[in-house]
Amino acid sequence: MTDDDDLAARLKAYEGRPATLAGTGKDPVNLPMIRHWCEALGDTSPAYTSPGAVAPPTMLQAWTMAGLAGHPGGSGPTTRTPAYDELLALLDEAGCTSVVATDCEQEYLRPLRPGDEITFDTVIESVSARKTTKLGTGHFVTTRTRVHAAGQLAGTHRFRILKYAPARRHHPPAETRPRPVLNRDNAGFWEGVQRHELLIQRCAGCRALRLPWLPGCDRCGGLGWDTVRAAGDGTVHSYVVMHHPPFPAFDPPYAVGLIELAEGVRIVSNVVGVPYDKVRIGMPVRLEFRRYDDESVLPVFRGGLS
Repeated sequence: MTDDDDLAARLKAYEGRPATLAGTGKDPVNLPMIRHWCEALGDTSPAYTSPGAVAPPTMLQAWTMAGLAGHPGGSGPTTRTPAYDELLALLDEAGCTSVVATDCEQEYLRPLRPGDEITFDTVIESVSARKTTKLGTGHFVTTRTRVHAAGQLAGTHRFRILKYAPARRHHPPAETRPRPVLNRDNAGFWEGVQRHELLIQRCAGCRALRLPWLPGCDRCGGLGWDTVRAAGDGTVHSYVVMHHPPFPAFDPPYAVGLIELAEGVRIVSNVVGVPYDKVRIGMPVRLEFRRYDDESVLPVFRGGLS
């Protein structure tokens, strides 16, 4: 048996092992958290605010998150097993010292309502064979969390990471940004960007504006639409500073902002023109278009306006 075969066998042995047993949510499902979530995403659906409100389905994982203080361990209400940490340590020993979240999948079986007490358990569902990606070679690790409310299965959350050994770079690569994924629903937006226009969809029925582009109106369900060209003024509604993972096309640390446009919709983009540690919520910004290579033009927002 080769060293690679031995590592693969040791990794596979973790499949099916529990990562968390008898987990309990730090808080019951509650309206303040629902409100914060909806405000951050700009979701104004009355389903989440009216009497008899339910939680947005995509909040499924939020009710299980440990926060900065973490979940109690040992004999506390949440028992985190050592299996997941052992698995990550084994990958570290194999040289897969970097990590990036790749995707998640959620299945919704029961709506969550304010007052619901959340319990959950997590299992290591799969560890892939060694894969080669542009970031480097490594293994995809998938966990599956089953979320219960009032003893009933409410949903399932699968979360996948890549633990990898960074690819060695012999020559500094050109600054090539990842390309946006184009489809029939968003092609018009990116065509506008190429013309240095930031186009916002407008429902032909209720006239509501929406960004990012969607195939139908999230307010009235209408399928007809036209576009409005954004004037370009905005403010920083929220932001994060990116430090990791390092990637050749980016120069961390840098600020990524959730920009509220004057038209009332929001867009995620880079904040430029000011140091990353000077970006602030409420800062006025102005749209500009930046060319990164022969094919890539992206909308960014310049801060530091006088």
